[in-house]
Amino acid sequence: MSLAESVAARLRSPEFDSWMAGAARTGYCSNPVRLSGSSSTLHPGTGEVLSEFSSTSQPDGLTYTRCGNRRSRRCESCSHEYKGDTWHMIMAGAAGGMKGVPERIAEHPMVFVTLTAPSFGTVHSTSRSRIHGTCEHGRPRGCRCGHEPGDLLLGDPMCDDCYDYEAHIVWQYFAPELWRRFTIQLRRSLAHELGLTQRAAAEIVRVQFAKVAEFQRRGAVHFHAIIRLDGVSLDEEFPAAPREVTEVHLSAAIRSAVRLVAYAAPPLTSGAEPRTLRWGAQIDVQPIVRRDGLDGTLSDRAVAAYIAKYATKATEDLDGGVGARMHIRRLKEISTRMGETGDADGPYALLPKWAHMLGFRGHFSSKSRRYSVTLGSLRGARQRWRLDRIVERAQSDGHDVEEVLVIGSWSFAGMGWRSDGDRSLATEAARAAREWRDGRRVRFEDEKGEKDAQRN
Repeated sequence: MSLAESVAARLRSPEFDSWMAGAARTGYCSNPVRLSGSSSTLHPGTGEVLSEFSSTSQPDGLTYTRCGNRRSRRCESCSHEYKGDTWHMIMAGAAGGMKGVPERIAEHPMVFVTLTAPSFGTVHSTSRSRIHGTCEHGRPRGCRCGHEPGDLLLGDPMCDDCYDYEAHIVWQYFAPELWRRFTIQLRRSLAHELGLTQRAAAEIVRVQFAKVAEFQRRGAVHFHAIIRLDGVSLDEEFPAAPREVTEVHLSAAIRSAVRLVAYAAPPLTSGAEPRTLRWGAQIDVQPIVRRDGLDGTLSDRAVAAYIAKYATKATEDLDGGVGARMHIRRLKEISTRMGETGDADGPYALLPKWAHMLGFRGHFSSKSRRYSVTLGSLRGARQRWRLDRIVERAQSDGHDVEEVLVIGSWSFAGMGWRSDGDRSLATEAARAAREWRDGRRVRFEDEKGEKDAQRN
């Protein structure tokens, strides 16, 4: 059956409205989890059954739930939700005034940091290199091609034989450890900038952060992070840092920590020399301001949107998801080979498992404990909202309840929609819903801007 015939069959089905309602409950997920089973809503005091739900009453005898994949290439709908949760998490810690974080948090010393990987060999870029000459393999040492931004050659090595693929993968594999050591060294460097011992500094100021990892065109990750300084208090959850501690101290401490951090990565095989891993020379530290940033400054809202955007990207975005770049394929192949040729019980034994991530095995989005709300709390809020709707329905049916007990028995029945037509309909509905929400938000912001202008 062709795609058009599959779509038409679902549209003509007498169960179409019921199927579409089920798809809407998943947020029009592209690859939902299929479930079979039932659930009962009970009165928690008497055990009275208030309502029942069974997958047998649904089209195809199935019910669906979100896949929850953060990658936009895998599921636009779930990725959109993940991006929104990340935005709220980042924005709450940068601007406050939401999700239980006080608005005064925006006055704390705060900067936006970008840390990059070192060079593993020259690559094609949009800017013309000043490096002339050829390498020992007869290829240009620098890129003077003048590539357009969408060119697939961007990020590819000028010479595959000169490019240190093994160093690239080793650095990537231990990048999470390098970040961990950076956060430890940052606290030491901050104490040094303040002229205090580490213990004395820890009694007056705390370092908080939220970061995401982004793949560069060359296939190496770099980290974007908001780093904030809070005070120390037993009574306040988000105390202000002492007035004498400023963004100048924080910026200087970050630059010092980046220079000092190093990690001796274990050798691939016994007897080989270990590699010393460091951050790249390109680092960026910018103060974050609480305004629109129209004067060239970096606003909290812009930073939150920027970080949330990259939290949903992955290696598929480096080549359009079609495997068109030999450089990316080679990184995956070498990652697999390094894991297979190394010691069976060595530190690289799990490297093939992360070959699809070009060796990177860290979290794409993470934060310190006290930065702001957690992604889990945001998901929990959505779950509580759904339970509140169940209670409201029970009350509208005449039941005197303030809470309910939901007991379910479900079994896994597969992944994805039953047909290409169902998947196409869900994907199109998700796109239309996002466009409607985006248009509504733009209209709201325009109206808010007009009202603010009138007040001023």
